[in-house]
Amino acid sequence: MSLRLSGAGLQHAEGVHALRGVDLHIVAGERVAIIGPSGAGKSSLLGLMASALRPTSGGVQLLGENPWQLSSRARQRLRSRIGLVHQAPPLPPRQRVVTAVLAGRLGQWGLGRSLVNLLHPLDMQGARAVLAQLDLADRLFARCQQLSGGQLQRVGIARALYQDPTLLLADEPVSAMDPVLADHTLRVLCRHAESRGVTLVASLHAVELALAHFPRIIGVRAGQIVFDRPAAEVDTRLLDALYANEQLVSPPLPPASPELQLPRC
Repeated sequence: MSLRLSGAGLQHAEGVHALRGVDLHIVAGERVAIIGPSGAGKSSLLGLMASALRPTSGGVQLLGENPWQLSSRARQRLRSRIGLVHQAPPLPPRQRVVTAVLAGRLGQWGLGRSLVNLLHPLDMQGARAVLAQLDLADRLFARCQQLSGGQLQRVGIARALYQDPTLLLADEPVSAMDPVLADHTLRVLCRHAESRGVTLVASLHAVELALAHFPRIIGVRAGQIVFDRPAAEVDTRLLDALYANEQLVSPPLPPASPELQLPRC
């Protein structure tokens, strides 16, 4: 079992319910996309899955463990098996890309090795290899402040891939990329997950990308799961209900023409 949420709820300090009674089971090796309108609770749901947020009700099981019944040290070991890709990666502006990528292993390295790595990158070849998958090998020694938003997102993804986690969570990982680059980047993420049996869960605004790359789609609205379906069963009716009353029209389904469809990885 990879992760299970049982009646999980999350209430913020000001009394706002971000999530209500979420029941969800994702088995090891699945690739799942979470979609829904802004403010639906997608990021909060990923926060529970990452053990970054503690549920105010219900339970969470991650990789066979209840993170909130573990000691702080054991919970940190559990988190080292979970890769988290942020929409805006928290990368220090003056940090070099190679150091940012290698930081993916800090949770697995001892203190001494981690400190040495800050002074002298210990695995430049490994960092270069994972950056090459994302067309960033030439930026190995660039500083993060020299990168565009889309490049920073790819560095954040490279760090998570270098970590080689058991569970990989991505919160709007391609929001700053153009459609072609976003498609390529999701293809890299999916290929990595499939080849290593990694569980991949990503929140996405672009419905067409979610349907193209992920076999299972979860629709979230107002802190609750509206539907949980195979991608082939997600139709316009479901999307209209999910995005109802949004200022923008609901995202269209991908075109039916085979030559225009994005292949799944």
